[in-house]
Amino acid sequence: MSDAAQARDDLLLSRLARGDQEAFLTLYRRHQRPLYRYALHMTGRREAAEEVVQEVFMVIIRERGKFDPRRGEFAAYLFGIARNHVHRLLEAEGRYQSLPDEGPDALLAQAAPLGLAKPDLLDSLVRAQVAEQVRRAVLSLPVRYREVVTLCDLEEMEYGQAAAILDCPVGTVRSRLNRARDMLADKLRPSLASRTVARLSAERAFDTG
Repeated sequence: MSDAAQARDDLLLSRLARGDQEAFLTLYRRHQRPLYRYALHMTGRREAAEEVVQEVFMVIIRERGKFDPRRGEFAAYLFGIARNHVHRLLEAEGRYQSLPDEGPDALLAQAAPLGLAKPDLLDSLVRAQVAEQVRRAVLSLPVRYREVVTLCDLEEMEYGQAAAILDCPVGTVRSRLNRARDMLADKLRPSLASRTVARLSAERAFDTG
């Protein structure tokens, strides 16, 4: 976060401490979306992500004045609250229950009723499947690796920001991220072959149609 953005947050927090509701709404609008994305990537469920965001801002209301800017950025403080609630949810739920995997046959089945009228339709389906497979792969990672991928790769945070949120050294963030990327590559490599088969099968359907 830039110095100007941090200064803006500090001003809004000062107004919030005096009971300014508009300041709270502005803080919510500024930070809600990245917090929601983080919680969604971590839990895989929209209702859980919404619960996490709600809890974060309830904490901000209940504990007005608790944030100390000398200890770091306000965004990192918010993510820290979100992270704690995400961990509680994951512990309560045991583990994420993924949906049945959809391979190339399912992809073609989705395309068939549409007639595969245009090649770009297939491209859209393949891209959607890739995104879903990546989402599933991220959710299957152990939590400590899922966190660094979500923060550094999906939210595009700098290592220092992620380290502040995770309360660990930057070197730990780097090593976990490298390990997480290796794990994702291993998980996604078989699906790449499946997508290639699906693509070739669909192209043959175009040729014979």
